[in-house]
Amino acid sequence: MKNNWSNLEAKKYIKKYTKLGHSKDMALRVYTTRLLGRNSELVLHGGGNTSVKTSIKDIDGKNYEVLCVKGSGWDMAEIEPAGLPAVKLNPLLALKNKKYLSDEDMVAYQKRNLIDIKSPNPSVETFLHAFLPFKFVDHTHSDAIMDVTNRPNGKDLCKKIFGTKVSIVPYVMPGFGLAQKINEVYNKNPNINCLILLNHGIFTFDNDAKKSYDLMIKYVSIAEKTIRKLKRKKIKQIKNYNTKFKPHEIAPILRGLLTEKKDQKFILNFRSNKTLDYFINGKEVKRYSGIGTATPDHVIRVKPFPLVITPKQNSSIEDFKKIAKKSFKDYRKKYVKYFNTNKKKVKGKKTMLDTSPRVILVQNVGLFSVGDSLNASKIAGDLTETNARVISSVEETTKYKFIPEKDLFDVEYWSLEQAKIKKAKKILQGNVVVITGGFGAIGSATYKLFKSYGAEIVLLDYDSKKVKEMQSKIKDLCLHCDVRNKNSVKNAFKIISEQYGGIDILISNAGTAVGGSIAEVDDKILRESFEDNFFSHQNCASETIKIMKKQNIQGCLLFNISKQSVNPGKNFGPYGLPKTALLSLCKQYALDYGALGIRSNGVNADRIRSGLLNDVMIKSRAKAREVSTDEYMKGNLLLNEVKAEDVAKAFFHLAVSKKTTGAVLTVDGGNIAASLR
Repeated sequence: MKNNWSNLEAKKYIKKYTKLGHSKDMALRVYTTRLLGRNSELVLHGGGNTSVKTSIKDIDGKNYEVLCVKGSGWDMAEIEPAGLPAVKLNPLLALKNKKYLSDEDMVAYQKRNLIDIKSPNPSVETFLHAFLPFKFVDHTHSDAIMDVTNRPNGKDLCKKIFGTKVSIVPYVMPGFGLAQKINEVYNKNPNINCLILLNHGIFTFDNDAKKSYDLMIKYVSIAEKTIRKLKRKKIKQIKNYNTKFKPHEIAPILRGLLTEKKDQKFILNFRSNKTLDYFINGKEVKRYSGIGTATPDHVIRVKPFPLVITPKQNSSIEDFKKIAKKSFKDYRKKYVKYFNTNKKKVKGKKTMLDTSPRVILVQNVGLFSVGDSLNASKIAGDLTETNARVISSVEETTKYKFIPEKDLFDVEYWSLEQAKIKKAKKILQGNVVVITGGFGAIGSATYKLFKSYGAEIVLLDYDSKKVKEMQSKIKDLCLHCDVRNKNSVKNAFKIISEQYGGIDILISNAGTAVGGSIAEVDDKILRESFEDNFFSHQNCASETIKIMKKQNIQGCLLFNISKQSVNPGKNFGPYGLPKTALLSLCKQYALDYGALGIRSNGVNADRIRSGLLNDVMIKSRAKAREVSTDEYMKGNLLLNEVKAEDVAKAFFHLAVSKKTTGAVLTVDGGNIAASLR
């Protein structure tokens, strides 16, 4: 493993953080923590932790010896001093000889001794860091270390390769009990500079930041060299065959099967590569993937075992649907049995988590990772790739071996681990929302509002330049899509299905405003307006329905219609006519698909400043009505200009109104001539 320490970089960190009022110790701790955290073969998504022992002046003016240890929720790759909360050291050391401390008391005690009570919760391994009498302590879940330890002869192999400066520690669940065990091990051999925790990870320590980091790289490199020298035999693979479906075609089926409760939706993310395909297509994948994860804390994000589905050769989508349905049923039964068996073996009452898998391995297709958000889904995918690398490597040399199922259950249902991923659920969390005309005034306002309620947003727009610009500014998926073109729509929705698993809400918002006297307007202009303002909506809605029917978990279509549909404007027929057709389209979808729980509603907005209604258009419409531009924009019963944000709120209201369909919500400040029942 490459050693990425740089004296020049270290000096830059010292200069930067001492200027900000932090100590040299803290500057170096931030630097080496980031070095470790940015190596995915050492640390992945919250795994591992680091600490430094130093002194800090409290509000009472006194200096206190403290342990600054990684706080909950912080990523080592981007850590700042705030992510290393300072805990008074002497109170921690005072418990060295205490025989037992519950998890709840441990957390409360650590919190009580924080210098700043507003700091994040210190790591569950705080006491372990405190009991090791070194300034710098580093802990990672190195892939190579897991490869060496997660095998039948793991302990013996470790003793053989690591030397006298390393102590090998049998698996103990993290917390106060592990800290006690480490204290006992260290007291027996105080000359060590490294701990290998079987099936868990590695600790290195020194009074110098660089030396502690160097030790991590040294011992991980020893593990890597050992692995490379082992005699290997490739994992036997199943026959490579084709199916009659693509990943994007089955993703909505899987997404629908994941949902047990109507208010719980999951995001499904597809990926495939050589490492994953090799792992997934192994003949014994059900055995070796079901033994456990590479390191215990992965279990809170990927569950103890994946769902494995093996489609038959040349199977159709309907064939796949049948086998997937049975596979899900069997998986849920297996998980319930796992829960009922292991809850009897652990202390305290446990409430079963949902029985939906977080990892779906479809042989000869790829990996579908699952989460309540796109980020959670991608994390599950990243962890599965790590598990695939480690388990495949071990399987090529022996049989994969991990901690007993009961111990894995302990971690999955450990309140301190669950706290890492439990957050207050937002009303649209797990919902995939697609917005066409995504970068216009209404599209942007709708994006911000739906995003604030936890939705996963996909923005579609015709402007390629704007799409590229927005892709560099926001993390959400931005796609170029010509909604008038069926193939362009199909391609966009294929990507959406692969990256999110499907669609819950379509906000069909794109359109253009075209004027002209209806008897004199050129046929070409009128037909183009119908393409822009009617057929574009039909293209997106019909493609959405195909996906929603596969999901079978209800859904919602929302159309930006316009008051023109019921109250035409003078010389505005080329725009109003397709909008009137769109109103009928909205109601037709409500009629045809209501029995499937798919709702269809529209918003009739008027006079919204946007790319559609720009200054030139406002002047033109004001002139047609023989009023000033200000009077035109405020020409409603409330005498108040209606804005894009008001339209966004209408879309949101219709999206969450579960028993409303075939409805049109007017957002125009009041216009009796445009009002509906």
